[in-house]
Amino acid sequence: MKRGSLLKIFWRTFFIHATLNFRRMQNLGFAYAMIPLLQRRKIPDKEVEGVLVRQLQMFNTNPYLAHPLVGSILKMEEDRREGEDPAPIMAVKQSLMGPYAAIGDTFFWGALRPCAGICSAGLVWLGCAFAPLAFLLMYLPAHILVRWRGFFEGYSSGKHGIECIRRMDLPGISGRVRWLALAALCAGSLWFLRVGYRGVAAEAPGSAAAAAMLAVILLCWWLVKRGVSQVYLLYGAAALAMIYSTRGLWLCWK
Repeated sequence: MKRGSLLKIFWRTFFIHATLNFRRMQNLGFAYAMIPLLQRRKIPDKEVEGVLVRQLQMFNTNPYLAHPLVGSILKMEEDRREGEDPAPIMAVKQSLMGPYAAIGDTFFWGALRPCAGICSAGLVWLGCAFAPLAFLLMYLPAHILVRWRGFFEGYSSGKHGIECIRRMDLPGISGRVRWLALAALCAGSLWFLRVGYRGVAAEAPGSAAAAAMLAVILLCWWLVKRGVSQVYLLYGAAALAMIYSTRGLWLCWK
């Protein structure tokens, strides 16, 4: 397939989540992305109907990892000869959308987005007017790169497109990004303890605050080793910080 047609399908796949419905989820967006394939190939109307019916089956995955799967299915549909059984195409599509959803949700929703949010919130607290832009710069390039690489490598590999996702090692990167987010949260909390509240600075000297934060990091490490989700630790730490930040309001009220 020509580069222009591939880019058109790549662009259309960005809207795969726009027609989400509760009956077959992202099926309309998937079929919409595949239409340039039908426009390029001169196939009988019956075959066109069959391709559309296949792509309108139930489909649901992480929208960022839909690109690799669209690329793989596109290649398989392109290579399929007229009259050939399409069952292998549907088998690949149905068997990979679940794992792709789990990998994508873990990396983007459970690791990258919280990390970008924590770093941006720290910049807001420091008075940086470009904190929203910083969030976008941390988040957008990552998912666009995954979409781009996944789509074109998926198209090149066909039914073996999952090898591209395996090489990206998104689950391994997710763990490191979560630790980075936890470290950023602890560093921000330490800074807050030292310069954020005058009362806290008087109650907890710098060495005591540093020791306390080190103890928190070690506790988090121990909890992760015990099987506690890092997402729970992130949101728990944020909740405790918010509760502690209201301490000054209570003192003023009294």
